[in-house]
Amino acid sequence: MNIQIFGKSKCFDTKKAERWFKERRIKFQPVDLLRYGMSRGELTSVVRAVGLDALIDQKNPDAALLNYLAYDADKLEKLLENPKLIKTPVVRNGRQATVGYQPEVWQNWE
Repeated sequence: MNIQIFGKSKCFDTKKAERWFKERRIKFQPVDLLRYGMSRGELTSVVRAVGLDALIDQKNPDAALLNYLAYDADKLEKLLENPKLIKTPVVRNGRQATVGYQPEVWQNWE
């Protein structure tokens, strides 16, 4: 497994996800989303796995602006420009990905 956890340092669910993998001694690579963001390829891979709407953090006040964008490509650009709009944690394992705290899905990854 090649696990990456994209998260925000103050995100409670990100900390829970990291703890879940640590407790099971599964190695992962933590990535500070606000500092490093996601590459276009990484973001596209996650969108293919979970869908664009699942990635948008609806609790963010700026998320409402994304609803007015007609094209998914424009929404993708906004997410690349402003990683604060991405719901965390984003956990990747190759082509598989989840958004949010989802240990029931991670258990089945191998």
